Amino acid sequence: MHLFPNRLKLPLALIAAASLCVLSPLPSRLAHAGEPAIIEAHQKHQKKSFTDSQIIDGFLKTAFGAEYHLAGRVDRIRKYEIPVRIIVDGGTALRRKQIGKVVADIGRRVQHLNIAVVENAGEANVTVKLVRDRDLYPTLAAFYGEDRANEIRTSLDPQCLSGFRKNDQFEIERSDVILTTDNGDFTFHDCAYEEILQSLGPINDTTSVPWTMFNDNVSMGFFDIYDQYLLNILYDPRIKAGMTVQQVRAVLPQVLVDVRAWVAKVNELPG
Repeated sequence: MHLFPNRLKLPLALIAAASLCVLSPLPSRLAHAGEPAIIEAHQKHQKKSFTDSQIIDGFLKTAFGAEYHLAGRVDRIRKYEIPVRIIVDGGTALRRKQIGKVVADIGRRVQHLNIAVVENAGEANVTVKLVRDRDLYPTLAAFYGEDRANEIRTSLDPQCLSGFRKNDQFEIERSDVILTTDNGDFTFHDCAYEEILQSLGPINDTTSVPWTMFNDNVSMGFFDIYDQYLLNILYDPRIKAGMTVQQVRAVLPQVLVDVRAWVAKVNELPG
């Protein structure tokens, strides 16, 4: 299915990231627990205290660069400078409802991000496509063409994938998220959070930061505190699309003070 019939005619300024959704080890007592219990355990045991340098290091590693990119520079900040409106295509009523809750949770935890699900595709600049696992690669081929789909499959072998198109000012104009729906609730939520968040700009996965969901060796199933720091920095009004690392470093100390206060408030953390 071609969601965007002219997609292959667009400039290849599309950056794609994929998640393998590898499950991180859990205590043995949870090995046979239900999936909601796994998410609850991750929430309970997540690390909540980080130094400034730990947060800044993770932000720079995820907001710059790209795990997989087709064309264009990746040394600038990329983000939406307009409201984010999401249309959910396909899937069951339950899965669509779950996406709605994920988006609402993201909107509640990122202070300056205007994000919501809409019913009218004409209002949307993000499409979340829900497919069965067996339909993932036919969907990739429909989105990107057979050659590009095979390249993505060979390079990443993803269970879920996101990508966006940006303009010359590095402002994201449109994003696509493709999620498989039949690999269990934990994997679905894990992929949904990671790929929707990556479609907003922090596209680069890194194995050197152990606390972020943007690490293919880490699975959360929810919007963890560390990544709330990263997204709140990205969507602070002082962080602009097109900024270089040097420009970001210049304003990060002031931004981080306000971001810390917000994340503490929304998560009821100690002052």
